[in-house]
Amino acid sequence: MRGLVQRVREASVTVDGEVVGRIGPGLCVLVGVTHDDDEATARKLADRIWGLRIMADDDGAMGRAVADTTGEVLVVSQFTLYGDTRKGRRPSWMAAARPEQAAPLVEVVVDELRRLGATVATGRFGADMAVALVNDGPVTLLLEV
Repeated sequence: MRGLVQRVREASVTVDGEVVGRIGPGLCVLVGVTHDDDEATARKLADRIWGLRIMADDDGAMGRAVADTTGEVLVVSQFTLYGDTRKGRRPSWMAAARPEQAAPLVEVVVDELRRLGATVATGRFGADMAVALVNDGPVTLLLEV
């Protein structure tokens, strides 16, 4: 499972002209699922996101986690995180899990973040989503569990 984590000043997801998820300062996380991921992997990713110390502290250093600050997280499913571009010019999506496996695992990430105390907004799985964000820093990391 992969999570592309971005520290943001604000972020939102729009589907068919309707904003379906929005946060203020916090983390925007694109989540990709592969074939061997399971609920334990999803819970581990959520825990890593929640405790990742990339939020600014009083000195402006990355010393706090979102758990210590706003607690806001926008989670967006993103199968393209498993795009393989090593051959040719067209990405292969073979490593991305099928929707029937991926959707419930993205929900486990969301549910676990909420259980940990996060205020979570989401996109809409499988929809054509427009993600807007104002990156803070910019700080962007790829987590793999």
